[in-house]
Amino acid sequence: MDNPNYMRRIRSFVLRQGHLSAGQERAINEYGPQFVLPYQAGALDFAAAFGREAPRVLEIGFGMGQATAEIAQGRSDTDFLGVEVHTPGVGSLLKLIGEQQIGNIRIVQHDAVEVIEHMLLPGSLDGVHIYFPDPWHKKRHNKRRLVQPDFIRQLVSRVKPGGYLHLATDWEDYAIQMLEVLSAEPQLQNTADGYAPRPDYRPLTKFENRGIKLGHGVWDLVFTRRAG
Repeated sequence: MDNPNYMRRIRSFVLRQGHLSAGQERAINEYGPQFVLPYQAGALDFAAAFGREAPRVLEIGFGMGQATAEIAQGRSDTDFLGVEVHTPGVGSLLKLIGEQQIGNIRIVQHDAVEVIEHMLLPGSLDGVHIYFPDPWHKKRHNKRRLVQPDFIRQLVSRVKPGGYLHLATDWEDYAIQMLEVLSAEPQLQNTADGYAPRPDYRPLTKFENRGIKLGHGVWDLVFTRRAG
């Protein structure tokens, strides 16, 4: 059951607008009207938003959007809803959408917690991607991390039975927390014995490649929602 008090209290981001490049600003003006959906306190009609019926994947916090664009191109049979509050990131992804003519992405620039609570119906998603969320690495800030039991419970309710949650992080401490939280959610089942191999559809980013060369770890987790 939804916990409205929790959802009002926890925000999934710290707003950082940053500097918009000329290309990002142009992309927002040119492609925003078609690909950015306004936040609404009512259920999103996916078929109307994408112009078709297809599997639906939510991505929370897509950063500058390079991985999102690559995944969407490789999975053209799936529709991707990206939620991001960082305006340069929105502009960057829109620029990629325009340059690469990607038609299966829509963006909501708003807090993910409120999007999940108000815009997504129970059982409306086939999958969820959360890649490299803010680790809030100082111990006193750990409570600000997105992956917490109440948030995951709310998120799982929006995923169909058999649908999946795919998380990735390069902070080992956060990976341990993610594994504990997901493993403790009774509606979820781990697809691996602990951490999962990186699925082929998730590309290695330049940042991630650089980290791997320096010996830094990256941890993927893939859980599915149990039937019934």
